Amino acid sequence: MHGMSRSVPTLRVLSGEAIQPFLDDVARLRMRVFGDWPYLYAGDPDYERGYLAAYARSPRSVFVLAFDGDAVVGASTGLPLVDDDAAFQAPFAAQDVAVERVFYFGESVLLPDWRGHGIGHAFFDAREAHARALGGFDLTAFAAVDRDAGDPRRPDGHRDNSAFWRKRGYVRQPGMTMLLRWQEAGVGDVPHALTFWTRPLATTG
Repeated sequence: MHGMSRSVPTLRVLSGEAIQPFLDDVARLRMRVFGDWPYLYAGDPDYERGYLAAYARSPRSVFVLAFDGDAVVGASTGLPLVDDDAAFQAPFAAQDVAVERVFYFGESVLLPDWRGHGIGHAFFDAREAHARALGGFDLTAFAAVDRDAGDPRRPDGHRDNSAFWRKRGYVRQPGMTMLLRWQEAGVGDVPHALTFWTRPLATTG
């Protein structure tokens, strides 16, 4: 952790309409955290509104929020894949995976000062528990951007989250990739390949 010692943030799990007041907080966190490698997202409020609209519409969505007092310092999201846009569903349909049986994890974003306290695991635990409580899901899944290991913009010593995800039981699915466009710093509005990682959803944690 950087800077002064701080207490671990308080987590709250919200679903459906209860997430509405926090959409702007999550948008700000996404633009802040995803501005760094590997996403290099330049930040686009219009894109954020469109992207997060799917979560606002879904009565079975989940936001796991990390609070420092009243300030949201981290967020992790999810919703039934059937409630998300067609681009997210297509790789599963192409592999004959029943879209309605998949619970999709959107992102986990946490400000740097709060990392290293196990919050990443807590985010996954809470989302997996939410999906189990809803019932009817066989898989949890998320997508991660693909970057060339030799990309000169890659920071020295950067460690990606692959080992963490594998420890959680997730497996990268090379045949399941989608293209999403976003504003990339210094490049403009360009398509990016994201590959899915999946894990069977056990009936218990």
